[in-house]
Amino acid sequence: MTEGQKTAVIFGLANKRSIAWAIAQKLSAAGWRLGIAYMNERLGLEAKDLIAELPGADGFMCDLTQDDQVARVFEEFKEKYGVIHGLVHSVGFAPPDELKKPFVETSREGFRIAHDISVYSLIAVSRGAMPLMASGGGIVTLTYFGSEKVVPNYNVMGVAKAALEATVRYLAFDLGPKAIRVNAISAGPIKSLAARGIANFSDMLRAQAERAPLKRTVDPGEVGSTAAFLLSDAASGITGETIYVDCGYNIMGF
Repeated sequence: MTEGQKTAVIFGLANKRSIAWAIAQKLSAAGWRLGIAYMNERLGLEAKDLIAELPGADGFMCDLTQDDQVARVFEEFKEKYGVIHGLVHSVGFAPPDELKKPFVETSREGFRIAHDISVYSLIAVSRGAMPLMASGGGIVTLTYFGSEKVVPNYNVMGVAKAALEATVRYLAFDLGPKAIRVNAISAGPIKSLAARGIANFSDMLRAQAERAPLKRTVDPGEVGSTAAFLLSDAASGITGETIYVDCGYNIMGF
């Protein structure tokens, strides 16, 4: 690690279509040293090939549903880096069946899983990062407009994203005195691994391109650039916010 170089850890890298990968590329290009966490050995197979493309990046395995693994990975971060300056939480999941049936039929277990993985995990990693951000830092998570308006078939994930955005505000309040900023990026629909489970996802993409002021869908690199900005000193006065990177789709009434 070179003098003055900042370190960020990224959770949620699955493959080259992951928003986490776009963010990792932008941070690496900006000179950040990166620790990349993937969920399990299966996802690690592809993640390790991508990590090898990032100069000086390290890979770590962590299942965010297991408290002992979260504690262990932050011990590994502490041993490896000592201090971290940024954290990216690009994690979201609901059982596929919950996104194929009417929302009113959401199961208790499906609701629990969606909120555990998509929301509670942000609290868990923020708590783990807090003692390693001794000189302050930034935390960024990913959300979607389905948290505010009904997006057919997004179902319980919309409710989970609403909870995630509220969690961002409460964490921003708690961590603000420690100079740790917490923000969310509300990205437009992107063909990621997570998006595969959403029924009629192509309809979401088509509506985005037709109705957004920029008349197109968002590029993952644009989300990556925004995350790099939010983790940088240029965003030192921004916390508790949801920043839209959706080609303006959210401003439209119809």
